[in-house]
Formats: sequence, C-alpha cells, structure tokens
Amino acid sequence: MILGMSTAAFTTLHVLISLIGIASGLVVLAGMWSGRTCRRWTAVFLVFTVLTSLTGFLFPSAIFGAPHAIGVVSLIVLAVTVTAFYYFRLAGSWRSVYVCGAVLALYLNVFVGVVQAFLKIGPLRALAPTGKEPAFLITQLLVLAAFIGAGVAAARRFKRAVPPTFA
Repeated sequence: MILGMSTAAFTTLHVLISLIGIASGLVVLAGMWSGRTCRRWTAVFLVFTVLTSLTGFLFPSAIFGAPHAIGVVSLIVLAVTVTAFYYFRLAGSWRSVYVCGAVLALYLNVFVGVVQAFLKIGPLRALAPTGKEPAFLITQLLVLAAFIGAGVAAARRFKRAVPPTFA
C-alpha cells in the first residue's frame, strides 16, 4: 500500500498525474511557439510535473536507480523553472532559463513515459525486451531530437512574447 492505496491504484494515479503534466506541458510549449505566456496552463504543467516526480519516489525500491536520478534532476530543473517564472517573472535572461527548464522538464517526463511504454506495452516490449535494442534507442533519439528542435523554436519565438502580468 502506498498512501493508503493499493499499488495498482497508486500506479494509476501516478500515470494520470504524469499524463496531465505532459498534456499541459505540450499546451505550454505550443504557447511558447506562438509567443504567448499561458499562466494557467503553466501552473498546471509545473504542479503536475512536480507531482509526477514526487509520486515517483513513493514506489517501493530497494536501490536508488535511474528513475530516482531522473526524478532528482527533474525536481532541480523544476525548482529553477518555477523560480524563473514566478519569482523573477521572466525578466531578462530568466525568460531563457524558464524556456529551457520547462522544455527539459517536459522532455524528462516524456522520456520516462517512453521507457514505461517499452516496459509495459506488449508489442513495444517485444521490440526491445532489455531496453538496449535499436528500436528503443532510435525512439529515444527521435524524441530527444524533437525536443531539441521544439526547445530551440520555443526559445526563439518566446523571446518576443509579451511578459505575463502577475497581478
């Protein structure tokens, strides 16, 4: 039991939190591409992405492994991203820090999602049973390339965005 829930129920909750984080992150990314700041979507994205990392630590594990390391990196990135958005209000270079942090946090969430998909979805698992096969590596490289491209586009277009009002 985790937080009074069965492991299956907690896993379902964790997956839902992750999917909300990813979906809202894609909305935020689309806003960056159009040079807009989506305050509400950004709040949803940041909260649910933090919750994704935090709930990930609650799964039973005998060792500190790669998922934990990704969770720690994600939380550090999110702390800087939240600071850039809410404390520094995207002033000066904090705008670029925010874009890089938001895109990196979203990428890390998607990266873990791809890993989990290859572990849990039968046809994908058959393609890469150990996670070291070309199908898995090519998929992760394509996801990384897509996020690098998306991040560069977001950084260029978001520089011209009107700063949000934090009233």
